[in-house]
Amino acid sequence: MYFSYSIIGKLQLLNRVTLNSKNSSKPPASDPNRKKGSRKKSDKPSGGQKSHVGTTLQKIEDPDDIEVISIDRRTLPKGQYTEDGFETRQVFDIDISRVVIEYQAQRLINENGQCFIAPFPDNVTKAVQYSTVQYGNGIKAHIVYLSQYQLLPYNRIQEYLTDQLGMPISEGSIYNFNKQAYEKLAKFEAICKEKLVVSPCIHADETGININGKRHWLHGASNDKWTHFFPHAKRGTEAMNEINILPRYHGILCHDHWKPYYKYDCTHSLCNAHHLRELTRAWEQDKQSWALEMKRLLEKMNDAVNEAGGLLPHEEAEKWKIQYRKLLGKAEIECPPPDKPKEVKRGRIKRSKARNLLERLIDFEEDVLRFGCD
Repeated sequence: MYFSYSIIGKLQLLNRVTLNSKNSSKPPASDPNRKKGSRKKSDKPSGGQKSHVGTTLQKIEDPDDIEVISIDRRTLPKGQYTEDGFETRQVFDIDISRVVIEYQAQRLINENGQCFIAPFPDNVTKAVQYSTVQYGNGIKAHIVYLSQYQLLPYNRIQEYLTDQLGMPISEGSIYNFNKQAYEKLAKFEAICKEKLVVSPCIHADETGININGKRHWLHGASNDKWTHFFPHAKRGTEAMNEINILPRYHGILCHDHWKPYYKYDCTHSLCNAHHLRELTRAWEQDKQSWALEMKRLLEKMNDAVNEAGGLLPHEEAEKWKIQYRKLLGKAEIECPPPDKPKEVKRGRIKRSKARNLLERLIDFEEDVLRFGCD
């Protein structure tokens, strides 16, 4: 008895320590001792190769500045010359500089001593505590971009603004700009949700994040044009209902088979990127040969779908389905269900990861293969 428990424990430990980003949903950053792939020296010259479509600067019609270069006629041979236009070349550069706009509101006083001042623009706020300067919307947007998209820490943003622009700023101001952007994006968030609700297909997922030292979940819903993120303390339907996209969605929902997704009234499509990683684990860790064959079959089918323009003809889709079912039959022999225990126990009999994956591929065939027919 001790020996059997010891073996099980070792297998469980092996599964934990050998999981990585290629055979599970773990992020690449968590891979232990990750090494860069070795590259063989190529005979090709450095830089872009022939037929390679690169990204190059293109001349523009309205340059910001024009500098005319005149010929020193003293260097030319003697003779009569006529103007023949110009040969042009353009240099693209940036000018990192501060722009200060001073608004001067006219003051008028009538014969009764009443003072009238021209109104400032809406974005120029009133003086506060005798301060008559403020940050403009351009620099606010730039700071929010650096903070929320480029993920620069507040102190790095402070250094950049001081060193490059001569514009000192406090951490409190950076925080306030982020808060202001958050509040102004409320309308955009509502629009984004509505766009996703009526989208023919969306993708949903959730990933663990840390907020003030506590575990939360970042819920994502997206299509090719719109993305909505929402952090929540819960991972399941409580959070999804609060976000209120999935409860109103009736298109095709692509996900990783997280059970709460199946509680929503829509057409489901399972993410085969997740399946490929699980199949890799089943082959590498459990030595399940069917898993390697299934991985290759799904990849070939994906190539066929792409070559067909995103949708397989019905007859061709049926041929792939026959291959899929035939391979699952082979897998049933190699990876059978667990034996029923002699003692009757309540609940489902525990299965291996490979068996759980196999049963999902069998029971949810339509959702697995939906990418080929829709």
